[in-house]
Amino acid sequence: MLALLFWFAVIFVLYAYAGYPALIVFLAKLKGEENFSPDFLPEVTLLIPAYNEEDFIAKKLENSLTLNYPTEKLQILVAADGSSDRTPDIVREFLDRGVELAYIPERGGKMAAINRAIQSARGEIVVFSDANNIYEAQSIRVLTAPFSDVEVGSTTGAKLIIQDGRRLSAAEGLYWHYESRIKFSESIVGSCTSAVGEMLAVRRALFLSPPKNIVNDDHYIVLDLMRRGYRNVYTPDARSFEYTSLSAADEVVRRARMNAGLFQTISLSRKLLPWKRPLWLWQLFSHKYSRAFVPMAMALAFLSNLLAVIFPVQGSENLFWALAAPYAQIFFGTQLIFYALAWIGRIFKTGGAIGKLLYLPTFLVNSNLAVLSGLYDFIKGEESHIWQRVRRGGAEN
Repeated sequence: MLALLFWFAVIFVLYAYAGYPALIVFLAKLKGEENFSPDFLPEVTLLIPAYNEEDFIAKKLENSLTLNYPTEKLQILVAADGSSDRTPDIVREFLDRGVELAYIPERGGKMAAINRAIQSARGEIVVFSDANNIYEAQSIRVLTAPFSDVEVGSTTGAKLIIQDGRRLSAAEGLYWHYESRIKFSESIVGSCTSAVGEMLAVRRALFLSPPKNIVNDDHYIVLDLMRRGYRNVYTPDARSFEYTSLSAADEVVRRARMNAGLFQTISLSRKLLPWKRPLWLWQLFSHKYSRAFVPMAMALAFLSNLLAVIFPVQGSENLFWALAAPYAQIFFGTQLIFYALAWIGRIFKTGGAIGKLLYLPTFLVNSNLAVLSGLYDFIKGEESHIWQRVRRGGAEN
């Protein structure tokens, strides 16, 4: 029984992190890449929610004004509701250059600001962005090209982490490179199952605002479109750059909130998932939902392995799959080494390539601790749809 629990947990973790990615990449190669018309240039609204972003908003607007997209077809609209710093004043300095501002003093959260500002959106396509990320010049063109296919309801781009020499930025950069390959393959095979909120394009006519209490609004929007039969296409050549969180603790806080939102989404599955699309369901369960239960599987693997060491299997000599000696001890020792490396990476701030490599177990463990923290917040009902600021690198002060 212990061996069965152990191998179930190990296979689950391996499938979530390696098996599904390998399988979806293989299927994508069999199908071949999609091609969309680069000449499709609809009217676009670039909608930028900006709550207390005085350190970033000017740079963001300068970047937006230099994007390689026809000026007459690009509306830049900032929703700065509730900002108590100089964000609205800085945006007003750009009004004579075509930027538009939607602002009221009251703060109702990101989606409240978006819902109010989107009433002024003139674009056929609305691109949701953040104030602290920078787009490459061609990004809007790349994002909008797939909308020439009427079955496409949304598109999303690649999130790239600005490398500032910190171990966290190196680990985050590697993670998003890994995620990018999965998303690109998912998009080819069926539909990309998620989006980065700082680069999400949606057909204005199809946009339905998420309920007020939704935490991960970008994921909800994508799932709602998939439920209605519309694809979400991943466009890796649409690239967004940003700094990661200022510290590992800040990153855990950010990820905990996202994971609380993931568990919220799971609780809404009956009404939200595309049940008439088995392929899309498989992609969702394999990519998004499985990640929510990886920390439980890791704990199960550790505990079942520990018990197999304490209570050795009798009559199964030399059978590794039965966790007979010495295999139970070898597997348990391997797990101990992994968690020891995670602890070392957290305690000792070793620099250089070796330090970044040693930090990967720390990053993986921290990510799964954030899942557990998110689950706790969800169970306690403490997840909030109102975004809480997390410190990031790259601030001007």
